[in-house]
Amino acid sequence: MGTKFEKISVPEGLVVCTPDIYPDSRGWFTECFHAQRYWNEGGIKSVFVQDNRSRSARNVLRGLHFQLHRPQAKLVSCTLGTIWDVAVDIRRGSPTFGKWYGLELSAENRKQFYIPGGFAHGFCVLSDFAEIMYKCSEFYDPKDDRGILWNDPLPAVDWPVKDPLLSEKDKIRKPLSDLKDEDLPQYREA
Repeated sequence: MGTKFEKISVPEGLVVCTPDIYPDSRGWFTECFHAQRYWNEGGIKSVFVQDNRSRSARNVLRGLHFQLHRPQAKLVSCTLGTIWDVAVDIRRGSPTFGKWYGLELSAENRKQFYIPGGFAHGFCVLSDFAEIMYKCSEFYDPKDDRGILWNDPLPAVDWPVKDPLLSEKDKIRKPLSDLKDEDLPQYREA
């Protein structure tokens, strides 16, 4: 059994994981997470403490979210439908600050997206409905919940949805350029 790991260089620290699928006449099997392999082969050193599941309708955009004092690393997968998943490097002092990376995650391609702590994360739904599951390295803390504007011109994420359905909170987020240094996570070299 194995998983292929593609380390993304810009922004640095992201990893796309593609687990092997083992089909037979009954269906298929895949290993979703194996700490030793993800640690040794993928370089994913996070210890995950919380799993979350989310269901959203077409054109819903959630993000771009982060936690400031307890940054969450995430391992994201889509278990139903298709999403466009995005991570933006907002770590002050990072050589790739303000850069973003996005990819399609779907129940069909079964890819996973590892996002280190200190990144803003968001996704939009491309299918009628989508369900995502993601592991987090820190517990969610509503008092530590932060975000940046989904259509911020600094990272200039190329969203495939131009008029998304947003939460009230996500509609009024500030752009990255309006945040002070103390409002952003600190970059730490691996």
